[in-house]
Amino acid sequence: MKEILLLKDGEIVLKGLNRRQFEDVLKKNIKIALHGTGRYAITSAQSTIYVKPIDDEADLDEATERIGRVFGLVSYSRAAMCPEKTLESVLETAPVYLEKILRKAKTFKVEAKRSDKKFPYKSPEICRETGGVILSKYPHLRVDVHNPDVTVYVEIRDFGAYIHADPLRGAGGIPVGTGGKAVILISGGIDSPVAAYMMAKRGLKLTAVHFASPPYTSPRAEEKVVKLLSKVSRYAGDLKMITVPFTAIQEKLRDDCPEELFTIIMRRLMMQISERIAKDNDCAALVTGESLGQVASQTIGALNCTDEAAEMVVFRPLIGMDKQEIINIAYKIDTYETSIEPYEDCCTVFTPKHPRTKPILKFVKQAQEQAQFEPLIEEALQNLKVTHITPEMEI
Repeated sequence: MKEILLLKDGEIVLKGLNRRQFEDVLKKNIKIALHGTGRYAITSAQSTIYVKPIDDEADLDEATERIGRVFGLVSYSRAAMCPEKTLESVLETAPVYLEKILRKAKTFKVEAKRSDKKFPYKSPEICRETGGVILSKYPHLRVDVHNPDVTVYVEIRDFGAYIHADPLRGAGGIPVGTGGKAVILISGGIDSPVAAYMMAKRGLKLTAVHFASPPYTSPRAEEKVVKLLSKVSRYAGDLKMITVPFTAIQEKLRDDCPEELFTIIMRRLMMQISERIAKDNDCAALVTGESLGQVASQTIGALNCTDEAAEMVVFRPLIGMDKQEIINIAYKIDTYETSIEPYEDCCTVFTPKHPRTKPILKFVKQAQEQAQFEPLIEEALQNLKVTHITPEMEI
């Protein structure tokens, strides 16, 4: 029995005259996501994207799993294609295709959608006839139109007739690449990978910037970040990771700046360096994983001091979330277990015992300017390391 994936557009249906552009990007992202699972014909009509295998070699199990991570889809279904667009073909296909799920269920109902108004039977007739055939094949079932164990969907569309059970929930959001480009400041912790996921969901194409301070941070810490980004890239698409050598800058920070301001000045330097990298990579915004009040560098006063260091807009998708909410998303995207591996990043280097929670911008800038970091920043920017991240990376 031939199968097809039916994908339902999400938020992009509201895009008016720009909708076609969003759909084109979405179809391109779907094609990329399905690479390596087989060959498909990908078309769209009536707020639905049709992913039809071209040959029998397609791995629809893997394809269905990957589709669930493509932003821009509200739901998706693996469906049977009826041999003919006739009621007889529907009645023959439905009980056979859904046999496994119907045998396990106790109740069911049928829903029909007749997009092709030339089809000779109306939706109530399709539901009645299909339900009757299913009851005759599976007499243990009973009809429950309010809370069924299984809903059998019959879709009569311009391209054919399709049968499927309850659709799966899509990743939501809008297609990656339709919201512009941004730099995500990525650490090895729990928060920043979640922030990357959330902004990719809003259509941003991301470039990751990571700060490494060997020998205070180990190569395993950087490998950990690559692993995290590989997991994020299953949703965000391929990523470029730019590693900044940060050791000399942090040592100068330790030697020449007041200890209570270490963290806030470090964050300012990270923002300034990331902004320069962003401009060089045609990015228009910065993204961080900060949550208000979580640590000393994430108070209102500290964030004000950090923001002043950069001209670009800074997106903080986690700003109003508590830690458990962030952890829940980390579990969902499979980054949590990697994030808690004991390989610390540069944010833990030279941590002050009593960080200033209400820093005064004038004094922060004065301390930073007196230390004269610019030569070290220029040197760091001349020695960046680029790593290309894909979902299939072996780490």
